[in-house]
Amino acid sequence: MKARSVAALAVVVLTVLAFGPEASAQEAPYDVVPDVEPPIYRVRYEASSEPGGLAFPVRYTLWVPSGVETLRGVVVHQHGCGTGSCKSGLTGAFDLHWQALARQHGCALLAPAYEQPEQAECRKWCDPRNGSSEAFLKALRDLGQSSGHPELAHVPWALWGHSGGGVWAGGMTLMHPERVAAAWLRSGVPSFEADPNRPEAVPFDLPGAALAVPVMCNLGTKEGVTVTDGRFSRVWPANRAFFEQVRGSGGLIATAIDPLTAHECGNQRYLAIPWFDACLSARLPEESGAPLRPMPLDRVWLAEVRGAVASPAGDYEGNPLAANWLPNEAIARAWMTYTADASVADSTPPPAPTNVRIEENVLRWDADADLQSGVAYFVIERDGEAVAQIPEAPKNPFGRPLFQGLQYSDTPLQPLRRMEYQLKDAPRDAAGYRVRAVNTVGLQSEPSD
Repeated sequence: MKARSVAALAVVVLTVLAFGPEASAQEAPYDVVPDVEPPIYRVRYEASSEPGGLAFPVRYTLWVPSGVETLRGVVVHQHGCGTGSCKSGLTGAFDLHWQALARQHGCALLAPAYEQPEQAECRKWCDPRNGSSEAFLKALRDLGQSSGHPELAHVPWALWGHSGGGVWAGGMTLMHPERVAAAWLRSGVPSFEADPNRPEAVPFDLPGAALAVPVMCNLGTKEGVTVTDGRFSRVWPANRAFFEQVRGSGGLIATAIDPLTAHECGNQRYLAIPWFDACLSARLPEESGAPLRPMPLDRVWLAEVRGAVASPAGDYEGNPLAANWLPNEAIARAWMTYTADASVADSTPPPAPTNVRIEENVLRWDADADLQSGVAYFVIERDGEAVAQIPEAPKNPFGRPLFQGLQYSDTPLQPLRRMEYQLKDAPRDAAGYRVRAVNTVGLQSEPSD
């Protein structure tokens, strides 16, 4: 890797991310902590007074899918830097779409929320060596006990991180490669080189075991690709340097450049969740406690880092150790669509809602999100005719409209939206009512029973 590319890395990542825009991008009431009850659990730790200990208090919220006797892993959704982004982490475990991914693989969903003060140094938590790795491991033990899943302390991790959360997820991958099934780094990566301007920033090593972990570096085109000046212009050089070091060493890494966004997450989840699905399907062991399985190498596709077309590895004519590594054809085709216009196709309708009921003149139901495309809204039918849409006008300033809305750091809005509809009359029962789910590409489910 060229020295000038690497030298930029440390300056880029934690100069850009230490005081990100997330605080101003959020809206009230993000000081509100959502209530939890099973299957959602929470633990909170105070900051440590010990040298090298956790600098800020942190809450960890865990969702556990019903009917799973032994968890196979945990999906971790890590917010970015800034007070607003930290507060947005409070809703990460409630996200129906990320829950669908976790449920698909018998995993829990975990979302940390650091209590970083305004203008505080993000490095104090997003570098996992500064106490946040130790706190994370403790949270897995404690939440494993409170949820009745002590295996949580030992299962593999699927790590997603935005901004400083990407630095954290990448750092955890380098520190604990034997535990990481896959890592998605949105707009933030750790550094392999010292930064002369920040001597306290210790570079990471690249252990050989980390090369077996599939990694995706994801960023917006306005973060230094097509917009080469401004606040986030150095994010792309940082990601490129990280990619070159890992891929040049034989690592299973790719980049996915969002053609529409800057530092916000946009529509990345529609590539990230299928990508995690492919990686977890390949890597999670069938038996709890067994080691992670290696990624298959006979289905790999490759693509130029800023190219538009991927091809099977055997047909690729360039240097494979300078190319994007994509695990299979389905992901390669989704990557091509995403990097072209940030859309990912989906031809499968969502699952039908269940447990439709009336409680105090309110129609309520349960529903799982579509694994590929999430949930945009629900249609309420009475005697076969549509009478309402919930929400009436779903919104999302950062991507496709969603039932739960979406924040800058890819988590649901507060107050958390409920699956309910206030009835205008007082029916005796719910027999005449049906509910349909509609995903974010407009596909509609079968009606509920």
